[in-house]
Amino acid sequence: MTIPQASHLPLWRVDGVIITVLIHASVVEFLYYWLHRALHHHFLYSRYHSHHHSSIVTEPITSVIHPFAEHMAYFTLFAIPLITTLFTRTASMASLTGYILCIDFMNNLGHCNFEFIPSWLFTIFPPLKYLMYTPSYHSLHHTQFQTNYSLFMPIYDYIYGTVDQALDGTYKTSLRRGEDSPDMVYLTHLTTPESIYHLRLGFASLASWPHSPKWYMWIMWPLTLTSMVWTWIYGHSFLLERNAFKKLKLQSWVIPRYNFQYLLQWRSDSINGLIEEAILDANRRGVKVMTLGLLNQGEELNGYGELYIQKHKDLRTKLVDGSSMAAAVVLHNIPKGTNQVILKGKLNKLACAIAHALCARDIQVNVTSKDEHEKLKRSLNGKYEGNLISSKKISQEIWLVGDGLADEEQKKAPKGTLFIPFSQFPPKQIREDCLYHSTPAMIIPRSFDNLDSCENWLPRRVMSAWRVAGIVHALEGWNVNECGSMMFNIEKVWEASLQNGFRPLALPAMCSSKGLNIKEDA
Repeated sequence: MTIPQASHLPLWRVDGVIITVLIHASVVEFLYYWLHRALHHHFLYSRYHSHHHSSIVTEPITSVIHPFAEHMAYFTLFAIPLITTLFTRTASMASLTGYILCIDFMNNLGHCNFEFIPSWLFTIFPPLKYLMYTPSYHSLHHTQFQTNYSLFMPIYDYIYGTVDQALDGTYKTSLRRGEDSPDMVYLTHLTTPESIYHLRLGFASLASWPHSPKWYMWIMWPLTLTSMVWTWIYGHSFLLERNAFKKLKLQSWVIPRYNFQYLLQWRSDSINGLIEEAILDANRRGVKVMTLGLLNQGEELNGYGELYIQKHKDLRTKLVDGSSMAAAVVLHNIPKGTNQVILKGKLNKLACAIAHALCARDIQVNVTSKDEHEKLKRSLNGKYEGNLISSKKISQEIWLVGDGLADEEQKKAPKGTLFIPFSQFPPKQIREDCLYHSTPAMIIPRSFDNLDSCENWLPRRVMSAWRVAGIVHALEGWNVNECGSMMFNIEKVWEASLQNGFRPLALPAMCSSKGLNIKEDA
C-alpha cells in the first residue's frame, strides 16, 4: 500500500536473491554482531537482553522471547535486504518469503538445544564453519554469555576474537550421544492413519478432538498416505516420548502399525516380530519393565505376551499386560451399593478377573450368553457360583462392556444405564439417555514430567490403566511378569498406585452428539 515497487512481484529473480544474500552477510550480520555485543553491556543487559537469557537451556520458542525494543531493532535489521531489493526493483516472491523463512528456520535451529548438524559437512566444505552456526555454537552463548555473539555466521566472532574456546570440544561431545537406558518402556502402536497428527510433532487441536471430523483432513490425505507407506516399510519400533517420574526414566515406543493391521491374521507373524524385537532391545538396554499397550497384548496375537516369556526364558525385562490395574480401576468405577451388574462383550482375561472379584464381593454378575456363563463357571472352580447368573432378561443399570458390544445390545439397555468399559478402546456411544464412563484410566500426578501423548480419547493428564500398571511395577520394584494367564494382586496394585500419587478418574462421561465430555478435574 505504501511502496509501489512491492506490488506485482515476479516469482523469481536471480539478481534479487544474490543481493539479499550479500546484504545479509555483509550488513545484517555485521550490524547484528555489534548490536548483540552492546546488548551484553551491563546497562542494556540488565534492562533488556537478560530477559532472553533467562532460558539457559534453550528451546525453539526461546528464539523469539525478547523485549519489545529488541524486536523492533531486529525487525529493522532484517528489513534492510528486503527494502533494498524493493527499491532496486530486484525483489521477487522467492527472495522476500525465502529470506523471512530462512531467518526463522536458522533462529529456531540455533535454539533447539539438540546438535544434529553432521561433522562431515564441515569436512567436505571447511569454510562452512565461518558461514553457518550450529545448535552447540549458540548454546555456548547462553551458558557463557560473553562469547559467540554472531547471528548465523560465526565469521564475525572469528574476526573479532569472541569465539568460545570450548566450541570444537562441545560440538564433538554433543554429536556423541550415549544410548538411552530407561527404567520402564510403554510399547504402543498407531491407531488410525490420522493418529500421526496426534503425535508430538502433530497438531494439538486435532489431538484435543480426535473423534470430531475435520473437512481439511481430506486435503491432508497425501501426507497421511505417505506416512502409511512409511510405516508399512519401516521395520522397527521408534521412540515417541521421554518422561520422568520420581526416580524413574520412562519412555514410550511405537510399533509402526495401525489397528486394522492387527486384525489381519496374515500380519500376525510380522507384528509379533516387531514386538519381539522391541522386547529384546529393551532387555539389552537394561529396561526393568515393559508394558504391552493396546493390541500389542492380544490373546490371539501372543497370548497376552506369554509367547515371548516362553520363547526367551532368560529375559531380565519384566513384561506387564496391566490386567490387574485395569481390573482394579473398573471395580472402583462401579458405584457403591451396586448389587448386580451385567457383563457384555468379549470374555477375555480381564473380564474373567473382574467377574471373579465381583462374585467374591457378593455382587451378582449376569452373563446373557450360555457359553460364556459355562466358561466363567468353570473358571470359578465351584466358588461363588451363586453370584453368577445366566439370564437374557436385562434389568440391570450397570453394564460392564468389552470389545464386540453391538449397537443392538446397547439399545436394549434401560434408560439411565451406566456403561463402564473394560476394553482398551472406548465403545461406540449411541444412547443419548445413558452414561458412558471412560476406558480404565487414572489421573497422573503433577510431578509427572514431559507428558505429551496419551490415548487420544482420554482427557489431558489422564493415562490408561495398562500404562499406569507398568509404572507402578517399576516404582515398587516388583520383579515378576504379569502376562499370559498370570494376574497380579488387584488390591495390592490399586493401593500402590494411590500411594504413588495416581488418582481415579471417577466421574462418568455424558453421552452427547459432540463426543466425550469428561471433566478433567474428575
